[in-house]
Amino acid sequence: MIKRLYPNLYLNAISEMDTTTLKQQGVKGIIFDIDNTLVPYDVLDPTEEIIRFFEKLKDEGFQICLVSNNTEDRVVRFNQGLKVYAIHKSGKPSTKSFKRALELMHLTNDQVAIVGDQIFTDVYGGNRAKIKTILVKPVSDKDEWITKVKRGIERKVIAHYEKHNR
Repeated sequence: MIKRLYPNLYLNAISEMDTTTLKQQGVKGIIFDIDNTLVPYDVLDPTEEIIRFFEKLKDEGFQICLVSNNTEDRVVRFNQGLKVYAIHKSGKPSTKSFKRALELMHLTNDQVAIVGDQIFTDVYGGNRAKIKTILVKPVSDKDEWITKVKRGIERKVIAHYEKHNR
């Protein structure tokens, strides 16, 4: 049961992503969470570093889709500087938004990875949708109150994962 919460890969940050290995594994599209994966939840726009990173991914041939539980205003504004596919109020961990992202990118679940900072939304949802899951450490300690509650449980899951997968 707990393995359904395990990511395929656990990284310190998105900058550690090995795109060559992802391509070798058949990954052609990457779904990104926004809040605390790319920027702190209270940062409205992508940083120059994120914009350059997304441009690099596009240049390497990856399709990109933002999938966020946040509001339309938040996601649309954040995406203005990125110009990628985007889904707001996604309802993660429901698989519906992941399936929609696959449709937008015209890819199958074995060709896509989700990158996110939360086990109970990004990883669990991605695992349920049968896509590769990449968990990254949150970019900020600041969280909404409900996320703070879940972080304590997530730490236990991560400790269990690291004990059995290193």
